[in-house]
Amino acid sequence: MKFSRLAHYFDLIENTPSRLEMTRHLAKLFTEASALEIGPILYLLQGRIVPLYVTAEFNMGEKMVIQAAAQAMGQEKGTFEMLFKKHGDIGSAIEELKQYQASLISHDLSVLEVCSKLRAIVEASGPGSVEKKVSLLSSLIQDLDSLSCRYVVRIPINKLRLGFSDMTILDAFSWMLKQDKSMRGVIEKAYHVRPDIGFIGELLKKHKGKGLENVTPAIFTPILMMRAERLSDPSQIFEKSKNGFIEPKYDGFRLQAHGKDGVVKLFSRSLEDVTHMYPDVAGAVLHELKFKDIIFEGEAIGFNPKTGKLLPFQETVQRKRKYDIEEKIKEIPLKFVAFDLLFLNGSSRLETPLEERRSQLTDLIKNTKTATVNLAPEVRVTSVEIVKKQFEKSIRDNLEGIMIKKHDGTYQPNARNWNWIKYKKSYASRVDDTIDCLVMGYDSGQGKRSGFGIGALLVGVYDAESDDFKTVCKIGTGLTDEEWKLIRVMCDKFKTPKKPIQYDVDKMMNVDVWVKPSIVLEIRSDEITRSPTHTAGRVLQKTKSGGGMEVKTAGFALRFPRLEKLREDKRPDDVTTVLEVASLFNLQNK
Repeated sequence: MKFSRLAHYFDLIENTPSRLEMTRHLAKLFTEASALEIGPILYLLQGRIVPLYVTAEFNMGEKMVIQAAAQAMGQEKGTFEMLFKKHGDIGSAIEELKQYQASLISHDLSVLEVCSKLRAIVEASGPGSVEKKVSLLSSLIQDLDSLSCRYVVRIPINKLRLGFSDMTILDAFSWMLKQDKSMRGVIEKAYHVRPDIGFIGELLKKHKGKGLENVTPAIFTPILMMRAERLSDPSQIFEKSKNGFIEPKYDGFRLQAHGKDGVVKLFSRSLEDVTHMYPDVAGAVLHELKFKDIIFEGEAIGFNPKTGKLLPFQETVQRKRKYDIEEKIKEIPLKFVAFDLLFLNGSSRLETPLEERRSQLTDLIKNTKTATVNLAPEVRVTSVEIVKKQFEKSIRDNLEGIMIKKHDGTYQPNARNWNWIKYKKSYASRVDDTIDCLVMGYDSGQGKRSGFGIGALLVGVYDAESDDFKTVCKIGTGLTDEEWKLIRVMCDKFKTPKKPIQYDVDKMMNVDVWVKPSIVLEIRSDEITRSPTHTAGRVLQKTKSGGGMEVKTAGFALRFPRLEKLREDKRPDDVTTVLEVASLFNLQNK
């Protein structure tokens, strides 16, 4: 497939307001692509050249892209800067100028040829790498038509802006095979075990949907992490988890450790390879455990090396850094508390009952005072009183609460069900738990905040039924000046000129700047109320005249919301759901 053909599909998708039509365009693209091309195409749709969990940084900014374009077309940088200011998008600026210089096109490169050059840009390093990156991108701009240039230059600066999630791609896979969404469930289950969109696409192309049930974990491909339901009634917890296990709920970094052939990699919830941030944990896994190959999960928590006491999240979070890591290891060493086994010595453990998985972890991990890797302590659920007692002990130990897990429960990637229940401590507010929200956009600041360029954040939660994000509040308080500045920088990295198709927003909640699904915040509020202007849980009905729509049931809204912390370890798909907000609303009123 020629890249110009792929750019045609990019243009169709970018300008399609209907999710269903977008899905059909993707399905047609996948049908047209060969088994060899579909993997690279899928990564390009994500604005990447490799899967999400593989580190591949272009290390290019807009100035370098402008330099490459000027070099390719023999123009002054000022010309591009003027067009950039006009369009607000470097891709559209280069496209406009390229349209007047069509004679400069020398080749119509294939998708695979373009991917090869993009990969060379990523791999360029050391002295002279900046010039090499610019030269490689310049040659791509020379060889491609104007529309292709619009998209190819957006990729190195992470601004492809096509406006859909991986879930839309999974729907498109089903449409490719069945012309409907009937295969979404089985495709999604395989993807949760192997969240490599290129691998899944290639498998579907080669085997027409057969063999998805046999997809098993692969070492160094992170498995989407299982989630927990919420309850705050010990009696209900006991009824759902008799004879289960109670573990402390730690407030650190949840990590998934993969090991094989003397190599250990650590992955975060968001599938990011964070091994370089925690070399002490990776080294401990390698030297303290004996295995041929392994995948297991745990929580990394900072501790005071003098007293041995665990540190609060605000101190542990200082270990999440790219520089001066060795110094921080000495200042804030980590304990890695293991709690689940997913794969061991060539065999998946996902379908193995928890009791057996725990037993195998016990054989692997020998808890000692000097060890970095330890096994999470457990207590059997034998009564309501045991649940209460362990919860109270956890609070005395300054932990978040407890986790309660069914003894015969399997590990279900990315699922949230009653196999796991979290019971967190209550706070002074009426809402007993925090809510993970997606940043959808922001309003420009006024007064003091005008200097920050940001004054309020619009945030939302995920609606699984409609596969979109719905609003729950605007946040204008609870952030320090430094936090406002940080959030503004992060938002601008992902801003987009129009509202993403995945957002369901009432016109009363429109913002000055829209942000692509990317940033997750943990929010605390005093109360969940009802609001007709927020769309989470809102139900509309036709007006009596039949000429429009009116609110039948008002949506959920967070009262007095404030930022608890930035959740860089979570992906947009990990945010709280509308059903969970409804459950918290009912618990609050109960």
